[in-house]
Amino acid sequence: MTDTVQTAGEADSGRRAAVTHVPLSKTPLPDLDPAQRPWPGTVETAGGVSLHVRRTPGAADTTAIYVHGLGGSSTNWTDLATLLAPFATGLSVDLPGFGFSEPTEGFRFSLDEHADELARFIEGLGNGPVHLLGNSMGGAVVLLVAARRPELVRSLTLISPAMPDRRPDPRRLSDPLMMLAYLPLVGRGVRRKLAAMSPRERAAQVIKLCFADPDAFPQHRLDELAEEHTARAELKWANAAMAASTMGIFRTWFARGPKSLWSVAPQVGVPSLVVWGTEDRVISVRRAARTAKALQRARLLVLPRTGHVAQMERPVAVAKAVLGMWERVEGNAW
Repeated sequence: MTDTVQTAGEADSGRRAAVTHVPLSKTPLPDLDPAQRPWPGTVETAGGVSLHVRRTPGAADTTAIYVHGLGGSSTNWTDLATLLAPFATGLSVDLPGFGFSEPTEGFRFSLDEHADELARFIEGLGNGPVHLLGNSMGGAVVLLVAARRPELVRSLTLISPAMPDRRPDPRRLSDPLMMLAYLPLVGRGVRRKLAAMSPRERAAQVIKLCFADPDAFPQHRLDELAEEHTARAELKWANAAMAASTMGIFRTWFARGPKSLWSVAPQVGVPSLVVWGTEDRVISVRRAARTAKALQRARLLVLPRTGHVAQMERPVAVAKAVLGMWERVEGNAW
């Protein structure tokens, strides 16, 4: 299947030239194995921070760090990390409290704390500046890292980052209750409803929310996601991490002044790529052009028939755009 892409110029012709053209790499990519299992994971410690990490073996001289969204994990990057492996060794991390990364005592799950932990981990790797990629909440986290620690970042890719949107439209959600589940008071009943679902039913709800075409999600991947939900149900800190991180996002969304992500974005000077799906039901594509324009050196790729996790739903198109940026970063042409 050939992915059709829409550049920022097509989506918003009035924007400045810096976000009007996304060069897609013409370098051949590896063939994707539809039966590819998640890369093996283990707990790694760097910079005094211990995270569960899935490593994708690749080019030894370049490192890419992949950061998942709220409720996601390192398995969200299996396909994209595979496609980009010839060009960078991939480290897909589980943020504290997610996947299989146990949070330290007293960790409060704010976006700032997630960003601080990730920055310490990257610095501790000692691999020099890395290509940093984040989706949803992970997009907000890597945005903060790029703004505060630019010396650690070679390039930045934001896939439907959790930029503030005070006018979310619940009618666009496949299950409006999902967005209420982790709110105080009102969310209790919703959490009880979700807890009554089987792991496979909960996994299916996530895919229904995040994919433009949930039926296209492979059954073996749904099985993998259900297995992960089953395993995480045994972790005593999992629900608390999800609830506290959700509230951390909401607090950031209503922050004003220098703490707003809209104030942070203009501080990012590293080469950046923003990717969004037109059918994103979680963070509206309305945020896309504004996000790209707020960054100093960004270009925007809008993918039709794509939901909230473009790296999973359109991995080839995303890989071509990311690699196109990496190639131009190396040639100082971004």
